[in-house]
Amino acid sequence: MNQTVLESKKGVAAEIQDKLQNSSSTVVAEYRGLTVAEVTELRRALKAEGCEMKVYKNTLASKAADAVGLGDLKASLTGPNALAFSTDETAAARVMAKFAKKHDKLVLKGGVVNGKVVDVNTVKALSELPNREGMLSMLLSVLQAPVSSFARVVKAVADARPADGAAAPAEEAATEKAAA
Repeated sequence: MNQTVLESKKGVAAEIQDKLQNSSSTVVAEYRGLTVAEVTELRRALKAEGCEMKVYKNTLASKAADAVGLGDLKASLTGPNALAFSTDETAAARVMAKFAKKHDKLVLKGGVVNGKVVDVNTVKALSELPNREGMLSMLLSVLQAPVSSFARVVKAVADARPADGAAAPAEEAATEKAAA
C-alpha cells in the first residue's frame, strides 16, 4: 500500500479516536437512501444544536473504537453509517431521532454516551430527554417549589391580619361576646 495513503488512513483513524474520546455522545446511524438535500438538512439541524456529523469508513471507525476501548461499537458499524458527535449527552440523539421520525430511511443503530457503548433503545430514550439547560431548569423548579409554597403561606397569613396589629374583626366579635 502506498505510504501516503497509509498515513492518510492513520490520520483519519486518529481523528475518529479524538472525536470519540472528546465527545459526550456519539450516535451511529445508517443513512442509506437519503438524498443529498436530506443529508444536508440533517447536518444543518445537527450543527444548530452544536453537533457534528461525519461519514467514515467502517474499518477505520472500528479500529478507532478498538483503540479507545469501545470495541462493542463495531457491531453497529455495518453498512453506510454516519457518526454524529456532540458535547451534550442528548443533543445528537435528539436531533437524529427527530429526523428519523420524518425520514424512514435514517436508521439509528447505537452509539456511545460518556464513554460507554449503548444500544438503539438507549439512544431513543436519550432523545426524549431535554438538553442540559432544560434539565437544570427542571431541577431548579423542583428545588424552588417548597420555598415558594412557604412564601405564599406566609403572605396569606400576613394578608389575613391587619397591618396595625389590631385583632381581626372575627377575633373582636369573639372577644366582645366573651366579655358580655
